[in-house]
Amino acid sequence: MDRRSLIKRTGIAGVLAAGVAPAVHAQAAVRWRLASSFPKSLDTIFGSAEKFSQTVKALSGGKFEVSVHPAGELMPAFGVVDALEKDTIEMAQTAAYYFAGKDPIFSMSCAVPFGFTTLQMNAWKDHGNGRKLLDAFFAKYNFRTLSAGNTTTQMGGWYRKEIKTPADLKGLKMRLGGGVFGEAMAKLGVVAQSLPAGEIYQALEKGTLDAAEFVGPYDDEKLGFNKVAPYYYYPGWWEGGADLEFFINNKAFEKLSAENKAIVHAAAAVAAADMTGKYGAMNPPALKRLVASGTKLTLFPKSVMDAGFKSSMEVFAEHEAKSADFKKIHQDMRAFQRDQVLWNRFSEFPFNQYMNSVKI
Repeated sequence: MDRRSLIKRTGIAGVLAAGVAPAVHAQAAVRWRLASSFPKSLDTIFGSAEKFSQTVKALSGGKFEVSVHPAGELMPAFGVVDALEKDTIEMAQTAAYYFAGKDPIFSMSCAVPFGFTTLQMNAWKDHGNGRKLLDAFFAKYNFRTLSAGNTTTQMGGWYRKEIKTPADLKGLKMRLGGGVFGEAMAKLGVVAQSLPAGEIYQALEKGTLDAAEFVGPYDDEKLGFNKVAPYYYYPGWWEGGADLEFFINNKAFEKLSAENKAIVHAAAAVAAADMTGKYGAMNPPALKRLVASGTKLTLFPKSVMDAGFKSSMEVFAEHEAKSADFKKIHQDMRAFQRDQVLWNRFSEFPFNQYMNSVKI
């Protein structure tokens, strides 16, 4: 059976499983560069960029290659959007909320306080209006998006002291992922700081930070936060499911053949599924190790969650009043979320609630 027949019968997934690269006929070699906002040490997130590159090469028979560069190699971690806008690189892998300083709309492409879970985000972007609305906005920065994987619901971060009431947050110097979350925390008295992953540990160790949030047990353990801050809070109400993304330069994408465009989409889907699956597999044993080493795992008090919800809704209302585009996208997101929350009451929530109550 030739390769084209195999693709027709089994699809891209079948081709990958069989280890067979589809032929790309009469096409010139394509070489792209992908700049990540993350270090190589994060095999979950950075690994998604590597998986994308490997899959593109496999599907193209080696005629389309994407070199992958960690934060700081081609440019600083937070320099990737400017590079895309200037056509310096073809792709980036990043968290959109890092760029909320350009426009708070960026946050909605990754995670916002009391926002979507992983499944809900995927549904909104790919089968609701999410990606269509966001990509229309991102066009002004010369890129489009594809999901690179979701961290799933994150933890609430590492703290040097206990957080018993909202008052304990006042004056706290805390590393935050970015976006409107920082504004919501500022209303609670937190002094928000934005740092790349590779700089957080040193800041906590030196005491220039009182607290830091990053992702979850597996990544946090790798970065060593448990060695410098004993209290580990949950849940990360600001990241119910943070969607990492591939930002793709629009000009570079439009130059691709139809077949190579399909390869980019297929490779991104493979990479996204791989990253999300890794978090599901690696977080549980990592959390066990952290607790065994002395980490004090603690649920956020309801008063803190309630204060966070109130301040977040105030921030959203303020941005809606200032930006018609923000209001349009945010209102669409919340309308979609309301239906998702309703469905969850009859699906995953009661199932998970029961499974948490029995011994298996």
